[in-house]
Amino acid sequence: MKAIARPDVVPFIAAWSGEQPHRRTVVYSGQGGIAYADETPEDRDQHGVLWNGRALAQGAGRPTYGDVHPGRQRVAMQHLLCQVCGRAADRDDRGVLWVVEDHRGEWDGWPEGLMTTHPPLCLPCARKAVEQCPHLVDSSIAVRVADSDACAVYGRIWSSSAFGRPVRTAVKEVVAFGSPAARWVLAGQLVRSLHGCTFVDLRRELARHR
Repeated sequence: MKAIARPDVVPFIAAWSGEQPHRRTVVYSGQGGIAYADETPEDRDQHGVLWNGRALAQGAGRPTYGDVHPGRQRVAMQHLLCQVCGRAADRDDRGVLWVVEDHRGEWDGWPEGLMTTHPPLCLPCARKAVEQCPHLVDSSIAVRVADSDACAVYGRIWSSSAFGRPVRTAVKEVVAFGSPAARWVLAGQLVRSLHGCTFVDLRRELARHR
C-alpha cells in the first residue's frame, strides 16, 4: 500500500464538523414513499427525489474528509466542478477529466457505463487527488469522458412499517431516477454514468498543462 501524503487542501465536497445534518421527521408521502413532515419544494430535486439536508457552513470547525457534503457534491456533479477546488473541471476535445479507481477487467469496455459518485477534477487537483485521496492512492486511472449522465442518486433506503411511520434501514444503495425505490431513498450523493471514455496518461496531461 502506498503512503498517503498529508492532505494540504480540504476538498470542496468534504463536510466540516460545523455542518451538522438536519434532524427532520420523516413521514409517509401522499404520493407513496417518504417525505419530510415540514417539507419544502427545495427538499426535492427535479426528479422528485428527497434529499438529505445538512447545514451549509464550509470552513466551520474541522474537515471530516471521509464525509461528503450532500449539497456541494450535488452542485459539483450537476455543473461538472472539480471535487477538490470547486472550480470548473478540466475539459478538452476528448471530454471532461475524471480520475477513478482502476478496476479494468470488471467488464468488457470498462469504464464505459461506469456509475460514480465522485465528481471530476481539474488538472492541478488531479495530481493532489492521486497522492492524497485514500480511494485513489493505491490504484487509479485518468479518463477523459465525452458525455456523462446524471442518472441516479446514492442514499439510504427507508421502508414501510406497522408503527405509523417509515423506518430507516441500514441499506445504502444507488437508485436510478424513475425507479420505484426512488420514492423511498433519502439521497446523499448524485450519481453520473460515464460514456465515451478515453484512457489518458495523467503525467502527460499535467506536462501539457504546464
